[in-house]
Amino acid sequence: MAMWIQAQQLQGDALHQMQALYGQHFPIEVRHYLAQWIESQLWDSVELGNPAEEAKAKRLLDNLVAELQRKAQLQGGEDGFLLKIKLGHYANQLKSTYDRCPLELVRCIKHILCSEQRLVQEASNVSVEAIDSLSQRHQQINQAFEELRLATQETENELRKLQHSQEYFIIQYQENLRLQAQLSSLSSLPPAERTQRETTLQSKRATVEAWLAREASTLQKYRLDLSEQHQKTLTLLRKQQTLILDEELIQWKRRQQLAGNGGPHEGGLDILQSWCEKLADLIWTNRQQIRRCEHLTQQLPLPGPMEDLLSKLNSDITDIISALVTSTFIIEKQPPQVLRTHTKFAATVRLLVGGKLNVHMNPPQVKAVIVSEQQAKALLKNESTHSESSGEILNNNCVMEYQQATGTLSAHFRNMSLKRIKRSDRRGAESVTEEKFTVLFESQFSIGGNELVFHVKTLSLPVVVIVHGSQDNNATATVLWDNAFAEPGRVPFIVPDKVLWPQLCDALDMKYKAEMHSGRGLSENNLVFLAQKAFTTTSNNPEEYRNMTISWAQFNRESLPGRNFTFWQWFDGVMELMKKHLKPHWNDGAILGFVNKQQAQDMLLSKPNGTFLLRFSDSEIGGITIAWVAENPNKAGERLVWNLLPYTSKDFSIRSLADRISDLNHLLFLYPDRPKDEVFAKYYTPPLCIMVLKNGRKPETPLEHPHINQAITLFSREWDNLYK
Repeated sequence: MAMWIQAQQLQGDALHQMQALYGQHFPIEVRHYLAQWIESQLWDSVELGNPAEEAKAKRLLDNLVAELQRKAQLQGGEDGFLLKIKLGHYANQLKSTYDRCPLELVRCIKHILCSEQRLVQEASNVSVEAIDSLSQRHQQINQAFEELRLATQETENELRKLQHSQEYFIIQYQENLRLQAQLSSLSSLPPAERTQRETTLQSKRATVEAWLAREASTLQKYRLDLSEQHQKTLTLLRKQQTLILDEELIQWKRRQQLAGNGGPHEGGLDILQSWCEKLADLIWTNRQQIRRCEHLTQQLPLPGPMEDLLSKLNSDITDIISALVTSTFIIEKQPPQVLRTHTKFAATVRLLVGGKLNVHMNPPQVKAVIVSEQQAKALLKNESTHSESSGEILNNNCVMEYQQATGTLSAHFRNMSLKRIKRSDRRGAESVTEEKFTVLFESQFSIGGNELVFHVKTLSLPVVVIVHGSQDNNATATVLWDNAFAEPGRVPFIVPDKVLWPQLCDALDMKYKAEMHSGRGLSENNLVFLAQKAFTTTSNNPEEYRNMTISWAQFNRESLPGRNFTFWQWFDGVMELMKKHLKPHWNDGAILGFVNKQQAQDMLLSKPNGTFLLRFSDSEIGGITIAWVAENPNKAGERLVWNLLPYTSKDFSIRSLADRISDLNHLLFLYPDRPKDEVFAKYYTPPLCIMVLKNGRKPETPLEHPHINQAITLFSREWDNLYK
């Protein structure tokens, strides 16, 4: 399962390569829904070149088909109907395809698993040792669960022995009372007979009382020993729960937060849920054992500290299960972190232990409210904020639904909308796009037949509320800074005002790669260019920037020197332009982009006339310009570097970059020496005559065709710009 989780995080070409592994021979849906089962089978134990291994391969095929059919039967409800049919179809398809050649199935799956592992390692630069470390950590958790299972089974056995011993003790105690009653009734007998009977009964009574005294001491020791065993189990449970909730779950939440900046997907919750369910099962079993111990103690009170010890154990185990339940009420799908009023948005909350604790038997309702940063702080301090909110969310109530096939208990908010927002007084130079809110999800439910009642709450990642699309740019900056530099366990929503430049570089690179859907991020030269822009320096040495810090004000509050926009606004403009119009050219390596005017001149003057490059405009947000080297028409023998006026998204929505480059015949070679047609020809719009032949339509005269008119107009404008 761990490999499939990582495979789902692949991006760009690696993702395409992974998807290409699947098809009719082995559908990707089978890999997804049987991920854990597939990765747990011993495919490598089958020798593909040995025909004698065919029986083993046949068993694997039959088990795979059976597992698919079982998965299909588990699907229920309206959402599961189509999946049930699809999985059943795949089971029959695989059976039909590989029944006569099961070794081919093994060969296919071994190739898929090996290829996935290679792609994951290449994409994330994770060494085999790091993957082994992850596997080792999971193995340690599973080993700890086995120790807890054995310890719980042992206390169960000891508890039964104690119960049997106590039941026999009570029987003997009743026997002693019967003997005492018989002795009391001897007064009505003749003296001789009374003396004889009295001697016998007193002897029996003395024997029973001596046994009771010894047994009472033994029972008390059993109880104390069992209490000590429970205390050790609780210590192990706390340790395991801390590892899962404070490390594994926190790491998942951190990955979820970085995914908001374009980082790899946080991965599924199946493994975490299985661990939390095992914890819930063990905790509840131990709690029931402690309750039974309390019952036995009440049934037969004996002198000693047992009552206090059991009361302490019961309190401790209740605290443990409370921490588990409240910590596993999580947001599986975060609401958008830039939230526009009167716009529909969605979110999903999930209770990882809901199925195991049968919470779904009385499905709880979850409510969502938006709260301010100050209200969030008060919530974490357990200060009363009842009914307080900072706005009104429509469709903010949802009942949790249980999916039997997956064992998940979730509430899917599909149609929420922020109707209004109440802003607080801003501090200093803080703008509305720096003010952070959060969506609070809360619910109440009981477990164990109303034995324990929980009021659970969870806060979303910080949300910046906007009322107009023009605010999106600055709101995104606030979110990026928060996601990148938030510390675990912080007070909401404190982030450092300054960070090291390399830290910001990592965040910008992550965001840029995500927007480009590419493994080609920001190179060291690109980052040096950005450092020069951010710090207004000219040094080309990356080492000089390693220990420099950049403040939030430098990032997105203060305008760049001589400009009316900030560093982030310029960078975000570049990303928007690239994402909408130029992504393929960046991924092809055709756009250098992060080059200043002087650098472009130095680079081009060493190349033949007609050599050009594409760089981002320094003076205009979201602009890109073409710089090229050519003869000076006014001075023979002199060569100059020319720059076109920047193109923007508006220009590219009319005519593409490739077509514009094709139009300009004086552009010959893309820097350093690639013929332009070799780079851009695959993106040229086909000539009109070819389009007409393909469509079977009558050609239009140039003046009748609006696109040709636009092209002529734009070409004339560009030609005029050449020598401005």
